[in-house]
Amino acid sequence: MYAEVLIEYNSKSVDKTFTYLIPDNLKAKIKKGMKVKVPFANRIINGFITNIIDSYTSEYELKEIDSIVDEYLVLNEEMLLLGSYLQEKTLCTKIAAYQTMLPSSLKVKEKKQKDYSKYLEYVELSADDNIIQEYKLKHKTAKKQIEVLNILKIERQLKNALSPSVINVLKEAGLIKIVKEQIYRINKQTKEEKNIKLSDEQNIALNSVDLNENNTYLLHGVTGSGKTEVYMQLIDRVIKMGKNAIMLVPEISLTTQIINKFYDRFGSDVAIFHSALSDGEKYDEYLKIYRGEVHIVIGTRSAIFTPLEKLGIIIIDEEHSDTYKQDSSPRYHALDMALFRAKYHNIPLVLGSATPSLETMARALKGVYKYIEMKNRIGNATLPKISIVDMSLELRKRNMIFSSLLKEKIKDRLEKKEQIILLLNRRGYSTVVTCKNCGYTYECPYCDITLTYHKTSNNLRCHYCGYTIIKSDTCPECHEKSLDDRGLGTEKLEQEITKLFPEARIIRMDADTTRNKGSHEEIINKFKNHEYDILLGTQMISKGLDFPLVTLVGIINADTTLNMPDFRSAERTYSLLSQVSGRAGRSELEGEVILQTFDPDNFTLNCVKENNYNKFYKNEMNNRHKLNYPPYYFITSIKIASKEYDLASKEILKVKRYLESNLAKSAIILGPSTAAVFKMNNIYRFQIIIKYKKEPNLMNILKELDNMYITNNKVNIEIDNNPLQV
Repeated sequence: MYAEVLIEYNSKSVDKTFTYLIPDNLKAKIKKGMKVKVPFANRIINGFITNIIDSYTSEYELKEIDSIVDEYLVLNEEMLLLGSYLQEKTLCTKIAAYQTMLPSSLKVKEKKQKDYSKYLEYVELSADDNIIQEYKLKHKTAKKQIEVLNILKIERQLKNALSPSVINVLKEAGLIKIVKEQIYRINKQTKEEKNIKLSDEQNIALNSVDLNENNTYLLHGVTGSGKTEVYMQLIDRVIKMGKNAIMLVPEISLTTQIINKFYDRFGSDVAIFHSALSDGEKYDEYLKIYRGEVHIVIGTRSAIFTPLEKLGIIIIDEEHSDTYKQDSSPRYHALDMALFRAKYHNIPLVLGSATPSLETMARALKGVYKYIEMKNRIGNATLPKISIVDMSLELRKRNMIFSSLLKEKIKDRLEKKEQIILLLNRRGYSTVVTCKNCGYTYECPYCDITLTYHKTSNNLRCHYCGYTIIKSDTCPECHEKSLDDRGLGTEKLEQEITKLFPEARIIRMDADTTRNKGSHEEIINKFKNHEYDILLGTQMISKGLDFPLVTLVGIINADTTLNMPDFRSAERTYSLLSQVSGRAGRSELEGEVILQTFDPDNFTLNCVKENNYNKFYKNEMNNRHKLNYPPYYFITSIKIASKEYDLASKEILKVKRYLESNLAKSAIILGPSTAAVFKMNNIYRFQIIIKYKKEPNLMNILKELDNMYITNNKVNIEIDNNPLQV
């Protein structure tokens, strides 16, 4: 017997399987999908068995598999197929595809084989009564040992919290043994039977999903319409059919409230999977899933790769979110992986959103996806009233950050003991630090970007590569004390609102305040328990959060995302502002939103004000059609990156010529041009954009291009099909 093994090296030059002889002592244990150790280039390395064959002809003597790394964790047939699909879709190496599918504790390239399992240790008797009695008679003075033996005779088992010296003596005498019981770090036992009366719209949505067929559904429900309850009811039905469910959420910050709802409903039948878990927690959750001990998996995009068998439904909440696309290799979209798995199991895929992506809505309206709409909020809750404030007029009143209206509304809500959410989609204290005397501006020496000032740590930080320096009092160029902080970040916003409302209890939620484990959950729970009056933060506070006392949402600078040089900027702005507006008035208390902008007549902002997704959709689709953008055209981005500017610019021209020679004339080739962030980590980046409707030979052309740079260690090519940003 022979095994085809995919080795751990993530290099395209060895992106193939190597054949090994299966030794006699392993033949009974070896399985397809198993992680093994094999000899390769005078070393012993890790690999995955992708196939087992009975015969193999070779002019060389084959080496034998050295050993099995883990005989209990095996990639099943579906996971092996999914890995191959991921490779084809993203042009990554096959080993990179499988690495992406596994938690860090189980990745192939794990040099130190660490046991991530957590155990409880117990002490039990291991000798019969006669031997124990004989020991007691011989060792009458060993009072502690005799006491332990007497207790064990009654209790049968004790937690191993005893004196090591006592334990060692009794172990050496053969009277006791240590028993290890594996436990999980996350183990929620709460479970409540709830009799929830669904609204008419929820009932229609629930009964519209056929659980016995492979269809994709768009559940388009306004914020607060009760989509989460529909998801739970669907999953409950699936479990009663003897099947399982995966539900994806876009943000770690979103998982807190949703997971707690699922724990309340389903107890320990839920496993969670996202990047904020420790390696040990991921290992535990993965084991639960692999062993079939849970019916439900909830997590961020990587949860789509969990080996849950007998799948009955996949749900992607807030399907419009950019976080479902990975921006490093392999550049996959969770939706593509979900579509593959739903088809494999012949099950429904449900996409939920209050602001669906244009591509998803277009497919729903064409009948490719089945469309379900929920227009109303649950109970007596109504959508908030949204007011647009022109900040250019406010500046004349010296209102630099807060308009008169927003200050008035904040004061009103604080007096009423209600809560407020403030959105500013930019972290840090200020976005630019410049010298008023000589004009010097702090910039990252490795990236094409200014440094952001963080006042609490008094440092200037690059949000791309992480470069950090301490801010001095004097300009490094002219040495004058004339440095000026310009721009506005959440840290500065917190300081300003504290000055205006010193009595208000304020908490900030952004990438800086949520670095520590559990910080998302802590902030959300404290705000929910009304320990704070005002929650301010970046876009992570915009989706999925449900606080009954929030009656006011203030959007400090609505233009931040609107002015980005990207064809999706209007769509992102509409989605972000609509979602954060939806945090207000989710109970019987009426909600209000103050939207501050320097462009009050902007079409997108007025669609947000009117809560008119259909109007925005039609206008934006018209723009996309005129400019040949998705969903009318597909897009592929090709980037050439190198530490040498001249080499990168020369190679991108070669790529352009190759594409012009091989693509159909109907394809539109834009560029070459500099990438949005031209210099990142001392690497220069040029890009070409391909727009096309039908290009059946495109993947072969891209593979050829990719192969041209396999052995080039000075130039890297990055290919991204359907990029979210260009």
